[in-house]
Amino acid sequence: MKKTLVSALSAALVIGAASTTFAAANPFSDVPRDHWAYDAVTQLAADGVVEGYGDGTYRGDRNITRYEMAQMTAKAMAKGDMSASDKALVDRLAAEFADELNNLGVRVSNLEKHADMVKWKGVLEYTYTSSRFDHPYRDMKSGKNRKKVNSDNLLFRLEPTAEVNNHWSVHARLDAETKMNKDAAWDISEDKASSDDKVSLKRAWAEGDYTNFNVKLGKMEMLSAEAYAKPGALIFDREFSGAEVTFGKDVQFKLQAGRMSSDEIQRDKAANYQGAELQYNGRFTAGVGYYRLKAEDFDGMLKDKKQTMQIWGVNAAYRFDKNSFLSAAYAHSKDFRMVMADSMPNKSYQVTYEYKGAEPDDKGSWGAYVSYRQLAGASVEPTGDGAMEGTRGIELGTEYTLFPNVVLSAKYFRGKDLYAKYLGINQDKASKLFGRVEFFF
Repeated sequence: MKKTLVSALSAALVIGAASTTFAAANPFSDVPRDHWAYDAVTQLAADGVVEGYGDGTYRGDRNITRYEMAQMTAKAMAKGDMSASDKALVDRLAAEFADELNNLGVRVSNLEKHADMVKWKGVLEYTYTSSRFDHPYRDMKSGKNRKKVNSDNLLFRLEPTAEVNNHWSVHARLDAETKMNKDAAWDISEDKASSDDKVSLKRAWAEGDYTNFNVKLGKMEMLSAEAYAKPGALIFDREFSGAEVTFGKDVQFKLQAGRMSSDEIQRDKAANYQGAELQYNGRFTAGVGYYRLKAEDFDGMLKDKKQTMQIWGVNAAYRFDKNSFLSAAYAHSKDFRMVMADSMPNKSYQVTYEYKGAEPDDKGSWGAYVSYRQLAGASVEPTGDGAMEGTRGIELGTEYTLFPNVVLSAKYFRGKDLYAKYLGINQDKASKLFGRVEFFF
């Protein structure tokens, strides 16, 4: 962004301590005393904010570069006698020219943090999925047996963040979804298209960030410990309402407690939840997690009509170099058992090799992975873009940054439907095709 110097002075007026009268002599031959900006120019020169050119001119009618404006901002930042309002506006200039100031060796991290108290980011994404099964299953909407289901989904997401003070901030996630093939949102409770495209509050939490200590309160992201690696979480990928505290840096200990809703919970509407994780992060990464859920509706899924489900999980990963990453995760629930048969394993696992990765701001960057996954009894709400809950098989994925902040991704899964044996069906093959384009802003 370029501005004429006179226009820049309008912003620069907030930089100096310019007020009503000035004693400074005119340092520039091309700024007459009757010019409207004369007082500001002379004061800014006296304060050392502007210097002009070696021939004694100011050249106020030329375009200045961002680098020149950053120099003016840096000199203004060095002043210590500004009013609160002037300092706030200087902070905004510092945030705008942060990259240039960093190149000048001026640290602006704190200014960047507080210049704009509310910041917004978001994404517009289109997702297509096609899930196929060798055996027909009953579609809840139509009441008919189907072997294939397709979905065209458009999501608009906003994620505001507001700084409260040096340590505390508040966050939210707002989602609006519509089914492209229906030109309408989907009413989950009624299992039918809705005429109203509704905006839903998915997350809202306050976060306190201190040295080696972090606390969150509200409705927030719930990702089990292994979710740092592709293809995502083996146990949990959703939200919960409650509290979370994290201690440590390289070695982190996390505690969570609250309530978690699930499609499998009807009478209680939500399960009581507690979780604990111990994780080491480095070139070699490893950790262990314990999760506990209690709900009345679990009595049909657990042994001896229990209402409490306990899950243990472990994960490990190793980064060979900047391109190659190998990860593995395992989870077990000794309480899980399908009521009619022992066909559904109580163990879940995944092993994944990743190569490179797409960065939204890096045009042409790309990545790919291959994973073998079993999402069985210990997978309550796993990441299911590729492999589906209750399946086992191979998942392939790739992503590519087509333009800055425009990312394409595709996934393909092929394997077995673990529910087929539970239903007494020999045809157990399942597959899924997933495609997505994301526009980040």
